[in-house]
Amino acid sequence: MNELYKNVGAHVLEGGRCLFRVWSPFAGQMGVCLGGEHGRCVPLAPEGFGYWSCEVPDVLPGTRYFFRINDTDQKPDPASFSQPEGVHGPSAVVDHRAFSWTDDEWKGLPLAEMVMYEIHPGTFTSEGTFEAIIRRLAQLQELGVNTISLMPVAQFPGRRNWGYDGVYPFAVQDSYGGVTGLKRLVDACHRRAMACMLDVVYNHLGPEGNYTHMYAPYFTSRYHTPWGDAVNYDDAYSYGVRGFVLQNARYWFEQFHFDGLRLDAVHGIYDRSAAHILEELARETEKLSLRAGRKLCLIPESDLNDTRLLLPAHQGGYGLDAQWSDDFHHAVHTALTGEEKGYYRDFGSLTHVQKAFQDGFVYSGEYSECRKRIHGSSSREIPGSQFVVYLQNHDQVGNRMCGERLSTLVSFEAGKLAAGLLFFAPYIPLIFMGEEYAEDNPFLYFIDHADPDLVEAVRRGRKEEFSSFRWEGEPPDPKAEATFRRSVLDWEKQNRGKHRVMREFYRELIAQRRSCSALAQLRKENVSVSLAPQGHGMMIRRGDMQEEAMGLFSFHPSDVIALSAGGEQEFVKLVDSADPRWKGPGSLLPRELRGAAECRLLPCSFAWYKKKKEDLSGERLFG
Repeated sequence: MNELYKNVGAHVLEGGRCLFRVWSPFAGQMGVCLGGEHGRCVPLAPEGFGYWSCEVPDVLPGTRYFFRINDTDQKPDPASFSQPEGVHGPSAVVDHRAFSWTDDEWKGLPLAEMVMYEIHPGTFTSEGTFEAIIRRLAQLQELGVNTISLMPVAQFPGRRNWGYDGVYPFAVQDSYGGVTGLKRLVDACHRRAMACMLDVVYNHLGPEGNYTHMYAPYFTSRYHTPWGDAVNYDDAYSYGVRGFVLQNARYWFEQFHFDGLRLDAVHGIYDRSAAHILEELARETEKLSLRAGRKLCLIPESDLNDTRLLLPAHQGGYGLDAQWSDDFHHAVHTALTGEEKGYYRDFGSLTHVQKAFQDGFVYSGEYSECRKRIHGSSSREIPGSQFVVYLQNHDQVGNRMCGERLSTLVSFEAGKLAAGLLFFAPYIPLIFMGEEYAEDNPFLYFIDHADPDLVEAVRRGRKEEFSSFRWEGEPPDPKAEATFRRSVLDWEKQNRGKHRVMREFYRELIAQRRSCSALAQLRKENVSVSLAPQGHGMMIRRGDMQEEAMGLFSFHPSDVIALSAGGEQEFVKLVDSADPRWKGPGSLLPRELRGAAECRLLPCSFAWYKKKKEDLSGERLFG
């Protein structure tokens, strides 16, 4: 790593000593005040390039401290590991060596085998803690989930937030359970052979409690973003910011044993350096993977449909491992709901679903009506294992004015149809918490800022954000605790009625996907999609002559449709959403398909078939 990238923060050393280091290139003097606001102050010595440091003896874990800038301002550490008194209070010393890990045998999971599950720690359970998540891991594992993906946990103002207003990228939100609680969660995942991902935010910091401007030029006015000035990755003094971010990624991998990082909204990262910060981050993560003895992943979110994120460096890319794909969501969502406002105006045809299955990106150089420009690049050659797809996530639910989940926007049958598409796709599936049992509580946007002007600005901003969708009414107040409470999952529902059926249905789909090699192998080149001539229907085939799966899907909301299926092969049915077992009206489809056949599908239904096999004796087997 570049010698200008120094580890900042408070680092406990042997013998009770602690190394304090901070980056502040414009300061004339710096000190660390131990014990809080009125504690003893120890001067820091300059190290060059704006770094200041000192080693202090007899510093116990939990010791509160501020940095004193130019003998006037006392502020928390930008690289604080803990903020037990909130974003304006003192930082606290953490000894990361104190935790006893039990995951020495953990070797990770390949991306292509992951079934991801996105969690907001504060609303996943009524307790809103990491410890409460641990108590639910067995249920997720029984469902078939093997990877959890946590929304951001960096310290944010108050006790309620999505996490994207974090202002201390190294500090773990104290109300969730802090450093120890998070380590216990990751360790518990690994004991269950489950991977654990973390959402990190490298495109902005939140406004309240953000004191970085008093230390150094962490931001630049060279670029404008939805959050204001951009993070300074290529302007003067950017070396300190780049080092800060690279240290942060290394911190989550080394100190918390995370298996991957989801990089929020990288289209908001601006960097014209010869080596883009994402490329540098990928190189550093590869080194950490070799050191850890398992593959560590970087999975960006981007709305640019730019394959440079995924291409290796020798092909002009950044070498990241996979990316979230909104196009799959938008294509399926509009096909089922008929919505056409906002960014949904670019979708709405089954040809969009067809291209999402075959290519990944739907927009790969076509004109976008929403953007009023040509959008995207072709992803045809990008492997399916490099796309994460979903029916819902925190953005697609929570950025609706009323936070409606898909279960409240479409019928129960259409909800099953959506699940059938998700798990039949040749990509990494992600489930949004509660989706598996058709949770109908909303997931709303909520904050707990103390600054009334900031709260009012958030309220205005939310209204403006919804203008293009032309939703009627007033959005729920993001500051109100009731808004947060409405967003908490109701786990009791999964044991009742349609919720129980949907959960069992999800479990069956995941199990069938794993047991059928044609579905388990994420190979786009073996995908073919045929649309019914009369519309409203789709046949998808995956696999080859050795192993093939066929999915028949009806999108018609009210009428029976016919699809031509089969061919020379013989197929046996794996799952049928119209089966009474799944609270369906009763299927019209045969258990076996022999030769070419006309298949009749009920409205908003689907079935998966698998090609029959023969053993060496000529007897028929169901593979």
